[in-house]
Amino acid sequence: MNFELEKKWRDLVSEISVNFDEKLDLQSIIFLIGLQELNLGYQKLKKDQKIEVMHIAICTLLEPYGYYEFMGKDDDGWPHFTNINPIPQLNETEQEELIKEAIIDYFLRSARPL
Repeated sequence: MNFELEKKWRDLVSEISVNFDEKLDLQSIIFLIGLQELNLGYQKLKKDQKIEVMHIAICTLLEPYGYYEFMGKDDDGWPHFTNINPIPQLNETEQEELIKEAIIDYFLRSARPL
């Protein structure tokens, strides 16, 4: 376990969760990043749209790591990415650590909490 990463993660979750009525989990934060990237206000989304929002977040998070490249936005304003390098085979813990690190980096780059 990467204790330094986990401390940064806990600190970030605490900081973000202040804006909500509950402590957010990893999936919730990924979803919020996707919404932020889409610049969507409040609206009801279908299940497949929620999955697409999370996919946009994952692509956005992993783009700086060289796994995805932003291709542009479609007529509805939804961003599109292409996979340019295969994501390495990681176990569940390693996947979670990669995503947590990418989320921490995302907020450091954006310098603005949700």
